[in-house]
Amino acid sequence: MAQERPFEFKGVNHLALVCRDMKKTVEFYRDKLGMPLIKTINLPNNSGQHFFFDCGNGDCIAFFWFPEAPKASPGIAAPAMLPTQGSFVSAHGSMNHIALNIPAEKFDEYYQRLIDMGIEVTPILNHDNSPSQVSAEVTEDVFVRSVYFFDPDGVCLEFAAWTKDFDESDVAHEPISVADL
Repeated sequence: MAQERPFEFKGVNHLALVCRDMKKTVEFYRDKLGMPLIKTINLPNNSGQHFFFDCGNGDCIAFFWFPEAPKASPGIAAPAMLPTQGSFVSAHGSMNHIALNIPAEKFDEYYQRLIDMGIEVTPILNHDNSPSQVSAEVTEDVFVRSVYFFDPDGVCLEFAAWTKDFDESDVAHEPISVADL
């Protein structure tokens, strides 16, 4: 039964992250990944900048640059390592990673393009419903293909390509409450 929705969502307007160097951020997101820079703002009183990059479908990834921002906290505010390379855990309330939706038919091409650009990437992860949750091959059980990498500030990014449509059987787990532990 379809649930009535209290709000009409049209996607993600923007995610707002914080960078250490806006110039390097522009070079990575605009020049390497090809996301158009669509809006730039110098914040009042020389307190920083806020830049917006189009990541498709009218959605944006935005960055603040604050001259007095504290240093990054890998392993707390974001994962310290990429999946397959160590702990991928981050703190409650943190943003673990951004998964950018890409066309499934271009996945392998884009993976190679990241490598050719000199971006360190994980092996391809074909996520499935097996006990290990990853398949070496693309099978009928694979629901998304992923590759992970970091931006210049340690923001974990994922290129993700859906490989199947979901149905009611894909929602099969009860949420865990910390109160029940």
